[in-house]
Amino acid sequence: MDEREMIQEIQRLKKEKNAIILAHNYQIPEVQDIADVVGDSLKLSQEAAKTKADIIIFSGVHFMAESAKILSPDKKVLLPVYDAGCPMADMIDAEQLREFKKKHLDVPVVCYVNSSAEVKAESDICCTSSNAVKIVREMEADKILFVPDQNLGDYIAKQVPEKEVISWEGFCITHHRVKASEVVAARNHHPDALLLIHPECSPDVVERADFVGSTSAIINFARKSENKLFIIGTEMGVLHILRKENPEKSFYLLSPGLTCYNMKKTSLPDIYKSLLKEQYEITIDESVRQKALGSLQRMLDLS
Repeated sequence: MDEREMIQEIQRLKKEKNAIILAHNYQIPEVQDIADVVGDSLKLSQEAAKTKADIIIFSGVHFMAESAKILSPDKKVLLPVYDAGCPMADMIDAEQLREFKKKHLDVPVVCYVNSSAEVKAESDICCTSSNAVKIVREMEADKILFVPDQNLGDYIAKQVPEKEVISWEGFCITHHRVKASEVVAARNHHPDALLLIHPECSPDVVERADFVGSTSAIINFARKSENKLFIIGTEMGVLHILRKENPEKSFYLLSPGLTCYNMKKTSLPDIYKSLLKEQYEITIDESVRQKALGSLQRMLDLS
């Protein structure tokens, strides 16, 4: 079938099976356009927690679909591409976190949502890039362990200087590869543009930004800004909604390296097959899910 027919079939199957399609801002344009909800990790977590659908098709990567299952255990959560993973989430496992905690006894763990269910289960509270600073600021402890993203941890520490943030040495391979020299080059090419950066980028890139925030925060900033030119320092998928919502504005990608291979794996045929065959279902051990639910729920309660 052609693309138009496939879209019609997806819509038919979605209605027939009472399914909802959630897609991250980094997904390809065709997938974003077919989704019921497009957003960052916080928005998609909130939607997964409240949906009345029987089936959740999660167009993203594995940890995101896991979070949906943690929050909605009675739903069938499907990941359209079984090997769509997150290298940063793989940079720490539960055993490594337990050893990290032993070196810093009685220090609470704030866990970035970009992590496995098992790591979430070993943590006190989750966060996303949208609410990380708020969550750390409101915690009673004056010292926290932050896993797994050292760059987001560095950003939090600078925003909440009254607290000590001890970060695990993980990183997003997509954002971390951006270099300060690319910022200089982009500024030279587009001197009138505002530079909007994701906090997963390295500190020497983040400190050069005009605005730092999650994908949703970047989208909202660009939407409300009177400026007409922007350099975007996050994964290229966000350009789709930026250009779609702001046709009178111009957006330039900071670096060609800002492409997440895993986020680009999911296609329309994958969505269709996932709905049709209900394949690649996410399952989580119930004892792990219950512990992970606590850290995710505490995050949502504060958001």
